[in-house]
Amino acid sequence: MDGTLIDSTDAIVKHWHKLGRELGADPQVILQTSHGRRSIDTLKVYDPAKANWDYVRHVEGLIPKEYGADAVEIPGARRLLGALEAAHAPWAIVTSGTRPLMDGWLAVMKLASPKHNVVAEDVADGKPHPACYLLGKARLGLGPGDSALVIEDAPAGVRAGKAAGCRVVGLTTTHRLEQIREAGADWIVQDLRSVRFVGRDAATGLVQIEVCNTSVM
Repeated sequence: MDGTLIDSTDAIVKHWHKLGRELGADPQVILQTSHGRRSIDTLKVYDPAKANWDYVRHVEGLIPKEYGADAVEIPGARRLLGALEAAHAPWAIVTSGTRPLMDGWLAVMKLASPKHNVVAEDVADGKPHPACYLLGKARLGLGPGDSALVIEDAPAGVRAGKAAGCRVVGLTTTHRLEQIREAGADWIVQDLRSVRFVGRDAATGLVQIEVCNTSVM
């Protein structure tokens, strides 16, 4: 969600600077590897005692409340979600954030909330492990071999989507094009202005998405 639907980079930087002081760790070093990964996995490296869901949910739930004004929506996100909702097309959020973080950002940004989602607490292993996207497909009523489109901004997420058997659109909202390409994205675009909902087949339920202005195919 972060980097695909909203850009909360400034908020996340402030969050990890605050936690870095508590952990006695350099926040710049933490930020080099934290994006796209679950906080609980990052905390296991710096302070295993804090790597529990009660603590992670608490501190992540504070982010939209304390730094909500620092976030903006990714260009094209509201239009794409609105089109999916209007057509009753199946979609889901699969995020490395906790439920309080996801719910908090959707409320602050006033974005559409999907019927299905997968949050950090739902899987034993975070991205780049494919468990989150396999669970997302299952919650959408899809089997492991069924086609699904993933939109990601972080190399770990791109790798997770590909490992789950999905086609992946990579956004260059938070990482360099070369990093997204190396992770294996099928298409690379600047943001969601290049991803358009075309329609949904009433008979099969298949959703058609157009990806334009790509950097790689």
